[in-house]
Amino acid sequence: MIIDGRKLAAERKEELKIERQKFGALSLGVVIATTSPVTQSYVGIKKRAATDLNIDVVEYRLPETATLEEIMNATKEAGKHDGVILQLPLPNGIDVDIAKNAIPTMLDVDVLSDPAFELFAQNNFPAIPPVPAAMWYIMKRNNVSIAGANMVLIGGGRLVGKPAGVLFERLGANVRTLIKGDDVVSATRNADIIISGAGVPALIKPDMIKDGVVIIDGGTSESGGMVVGDADPLCAEKASVFTPVPGGVGPIAVVEIFTNLLALKKLSINL
Repeated sequence: MIIDGRKLAAERKEELKIERQKFGALSLGVVIATTSPVTQSYVGIKKRAATDLNIDVVEYRLPETATLEEIMNATKEAGKHDGVILQLPLPNGIDVDIAKNAIPTMLDVDVLSDPAFELFAQNNFPAIPPVPAAMWYIMKRNNVSIAGANMVLIGGGRLVGKPAGVLFERLGANVRTLIKGDDVVSATRNADIIISGAGVPALIKPDMIKDGVVIIDGGTSESGGMVVGDADPLCAEKASVFTPVPGGVGPIAVVEIFTNLLALKKLSINL
């Protein structure tokens, strides 16, 4: 089954609108220090989702010559909203690890800062990193059994592999994480679920997977002028669940940002 991520994202948004009704005015501060068309497009997608949920988005735009201090100051200033996003990528030469930690922990809707991620890893944070959250939503909607499943994670990055490992181990999967240099073929052939975030076009091919495997592709890269995922599209013929790129995980991950905003806001009200 090829997943229609845009359709699922719309349904997820409708679910979220019910929760949204419990709150008054809400706003999201987004710090942007790039003029990249791809980034601008992605910010636009977030803004449209916010509009659908009656959440204001306030942009804090900085030039690509912005210093680390300027970016951190803008991020702290954005803390007057109910959620904060530090839009990546940042300008060349900026230390992302330092900049991201300027995000107020309890406003970190991407779970990007070290304090927020540490709380998430301890199962002590109401927000889930958006990409793994979207992957979990896809699996729940398609009745994929996670507990006891042999899961292979390709890539240990901060946005996909690392948080996915934390989440799905917590949910009972037998998780094996592969990094650059590991034997991908031998690992994927017996996997029940494959989650990939490597950013390598057609890394996963049909002869590397078994029939009925679940493939959740979180990798994006450019090939021949097109955005593609890590899994060869022909893998869909063998997979029981297959997420295409684009149009698979991504649209749902955007909605999960606002799931996190509401969860963090609810916690702040209850404190």
